[in-house]
Amino acid sequence: MIQIILVLILAYLLGSIPSGLIVGKTFYKVDIREHGSGNLGGTNTFRTLGVKAGLTVTLADILKGTLAAALPVIFHLDVNPLLAGIFAVVGHTYPIFAGFRGGKAVATSGGIVLFAAPYMFLTVIVVFFISLYISKYVSLSSMIAGITAVLFAVISGIVHNWDIPLLIVVLFLATFVIYRHRANIKRIANKTEPKIKWL
Repeated sequence: MIQIILVLILAYLLGSIPSGLIVGKTFYKVDIREHGSGNLGGTNTFRTLGVKAGLTVTLADILKGTLAAALPVIFHLDVNPLLAGIFAVVGHTYPIFAGFRGGKAVATSGGIVLFAAPYMFLTVIVVFFISLYISKYVSLSSMIAGITAVLFAVISGIVHNWDIPLLIVVLFLATFVIYRHRANIKRIANKTEPKIKWL
């Protein structure tokens, strides 16, 4: 039990690594929390620092979720990797290393899915970029990606075998992502949400 608790704490700490803050301050001398939405995630990094920084932060945030989900396997513990992944999402959203002001958990959630269900991850990525190309809204595309993951889990369960823990976690993550984007939803409705210009 102690080992499991320590791994979950480690997963939270991994999620708490503020990729956006590190990249911004190290390479651009900019604290992205003082710009745009004030979040530390990839979306605000894209908006504040550009494509290169945005891609770097997004990739780092994905890997945080993947590594956190892999921890129970690495340490041979009898605990569902998805649980460790959720702790990483909490860490990313409320990071102890950045005053508990983090991102919206889209990329880190994707990292969990990458470890637990790679085909779902690939499907979600394709849908995300199609939506992004059409709408130019990162926030909307992120929410659509979350809904896609839930639909994938449901369809996969109907066609093959139900993975109830995965369905529950994906549903939780999608709901959490949408909740975190509630301000974006209002801006989209008011047509004041910023659109990307690089795709």
